[in-house]
Amino acid sequence: MRAVQFDRYGAPDVLHVAERPVPEPGPGQVRIAVEAVSVGHAQTQMRREVFPAPMWKPVFPVVLGGDVVGRISAVGPEVTGLSPGDRVGAFTLYGAYAEQVVVDAATVVAVPEELDAAEAAVLPGTGLIALGVLRAGQLAKGETVLVHAAAGGVGHIAVQLARAAGAGQVIGTAGESGKREFARAVGADAVVDHRSPTWAEEVRELTGGRGPDLILDGVGAEVLQQGVRLLAPGGRLVFYGSSGGELEIPRVSVMDLIGIKYVTGFALSAWRLGRPQEYEAGVAELTRLLADGQVKSAVHARLPLERAAEAHTLLEARAQLGRVVLIP
Repeated sequence: MRAVQFDRYGAPDVLHVAERPVPEPGPGQVRIAVEAVSVGHAQTQMRREVFPAPMWKPVFPVVLGGDVVGRISAVGPEVTGLSPGDRVGAFTLYGAYAEQVVVDAATVVAVPEELDAAEAAVLPGTGLIALGVLRAGQLAKGETVLVHAAAGGVGHIAVQLARAAGAGQVIGTAGESGKREFARAVGADAVVDHRSPTWAEEVRELTGGRGPDLILDGVGAEVLQQGVRLLAPGGRLVFYGSSGGELEIPRVSVMDLIGIKYVTGFALSAWRLGRPQEYEAGVAELTRLLADGQVKSAVHARLPLERAAEAHTLLEARAQLGRVVLIP
C-alpha cells in the first residue's frame, strides 16, 4: 500500500510517499481502508520533534496519525460488534497517512453513510475535542465564550457548538481578515485579531468589562497567561493544546485566580477513558448534529497523499479556514 512517511525530523519536505506492507490487525484491533484523514497541528509538531505527549515515541520511518474515516477492511481477534464494511472513524497517533491503517477497536466511532468522508473526518477527533472542551468548561446557557483560533479545525466547530448550546455571546480570535470573516460566518458574534497587542482589552470591552465566562485555549503560552487575567469572576479556562509552539505553561500569579477562576486541561483520550458514558453521549450528540447539518465541518483543502507536505505547509502558515484533509 502507499503511505506518507518521514525518515528524519525536519521541514514539510521530509514527508514522502513510500510503499509499505498492508498492516494486519492484532487482538482488539481493526484495519480501516482510509477514505480521508484530517491533518492537524499536532502532526506538524511531531514532524518537527516538538510534540509534548509522552506516548509519542516514534521509530523511523514514521507514518503520522490523525482523524481517519473509512471502512473496516479486517477485524482482529477479540473484537465484537464491528464487521468488515462498517463505515467508521478513529483517531490514531500513527499510521493514518496511508491507504490502510490499524486502530484499537475501542477508539472507533460509527460514521453515517450520508456524510462526506472529508467532512466526517472531524468526528473521531477534532469535533469531539471541540465538544469535550465545552463539556469540561461546563458552559451554561447565556454565558459568554471566548474561542481562540476560531477559524481553525477545532475552533470553527467549537464556535458552532457553543452557539447550539445556547451561549449568550461567542467571541473568537483569529489573525488575517479572511479568517475573522470566516469565524463570524460560522457563528461568532465578534472576532478580534489575536496579533493585536490590545486583543485582551478588546475582548473585555466586548463583554462590558466583565470578561468571558469560558475560554477555550488551544494556543497556550502568553495567550493562556492573559486569558486567566481576562476571565470573569467564576470563569473557567480550558487548555487543550499548544499550537503556538510554546510547550511550557507560563507562570500565572495566584492573585489572578482569586476571582474564583478555574483552569483545567483537556485530552480526548482522558475523556474517553475517564468518563466513558459522557464520552459516548458526546459521540452520539456530535454525530446527530453533523448528520442534521446543525454543525458543518469546513474543509479548506482536499489533497492527495502525494501533497502531504503542502498540507503541513498550509497549517504552519496558518493559512487554512477550517481543516485540511488528505484523500488516499
